[in-house]
Amino acid sequence: MTDVTADVLAIIQKKIPKEDKSIAVGDSLEELGLESVDFLEMVFDVEEKFDVQIDYNANTAAEDFKTVQDVVNAIQELVDKKG
Repeated sequence: MTDVTADVLAIIQKKIPKEDKSIAVGDSLEELGLESVDFLEMVFDVEEKFDVQIDYNANTAAEDFKTVQDVVNAIQELVDKKG
């Protein structure tokens, strides 16, 4: 597991309603119970953590980020471009 993956998992873990539930990269964000406000806060937290700008559109977010892995992949790509 890369640092990006571990950090993204930790950020998402803080946003899900059941904090005692462990999460994995294959988990669906919707099934984890993330609501739109939670998701937006997660985006802000991830942007701040990695000093990146996520091209986020609330109208297409559900299509772009279906799983935890989708978020990890997007962040990894932005971090790789930055570095």
